[in-house]
Amino acid sequence: MNAAPVWLHGLSLIAPGLPDWPQAAAVLRGEQAWVHAPSVLPPADALPAAERRRASRVVRVALALGLRALDGHDAAEVATVFTASGADGHNCHALCEQLAGEDRAISPTRFHNSVHNAAAGYWGIATRSMAPSQVLCAYDASFGAGWIDALGQLGSEGGELLIVAYDSEYPEPLHACRPVPDAAGVAFWLGTEPREHSLGTLHTTLTRDAFEPMAGAPLEGLRATFPALRSLPLLERIAQRDDRPVVLEYLAPQHIRVQFTPRRP
Repeated sequence: MNAAPVWLHGLSLIAPGLPDWPQAAAVLRGEQAWVHAPSVLPPADALPAAERRRASRVVRVALALGLRALDGHDAAEVATVFTASGADGHNCHALCEQLAGEDRAISPTRFHNSVHNAAAGYWGIATRSMAPSQVLCAYDASFGAGWIDALGQLGSEGGELLIVAYDSEYPEPLHACRPVPDAAGVAFWLGTEPREHSLGTLHTTLTRDAFEPMAGAPLEGLRATFPALRSLPLLERIAQRDDRPVVLEYLAPQHIRVQFTPRRP
């Protein structure tokens, strides 16, 4: 794979201690220290009232990431790729409890919220988007799989695309098997042609070079703990306007090399 460069129009980030992209960028530039705090998930205000009441943490983080990355642009006309290492952990936990009891009748609402593409479905409701949407899962390699899929679509169809990568926690006892501690994620608004506000270009190739961990222990902990945050080394380059290529973890022995070239004034 040697994808043509694509333009980065916008991005967003939500993670523990990193409530939004401006604050995260300051941390990634070394201007302020990372301080642990639970992820801040905005309410899903774009949804109608009934759906908003049912919106899980997975839905809230995915919606917030996508809408922030688009920064007011009409979401209905942008194709999407949603990629996550798991589904709604709290809902799956509740389903398991229900099935383990005597009354095994499952609520249809709870069932449809348990599926892996629930966040993409709520995105369509919130934005009224009829644009193509892909939903992927590749366990710890989910960010890389979504990234490759997004670039493949842009290479074949052109236009613009939003990739949203996100994770959320499972309660115990599932948490012991999948110890994701909180909700977190990242979104990139990409296109084949520049916009006035575009940040720069991204050029991607596959490589067998070793992936790059973060230099500091707290940020490396985030990168290693949340599959969506395998993107953190790239976000660091973008925040620093650093055009050196970076290698992101994917499916060993293959990883993903990305070079960000900042747009010059």
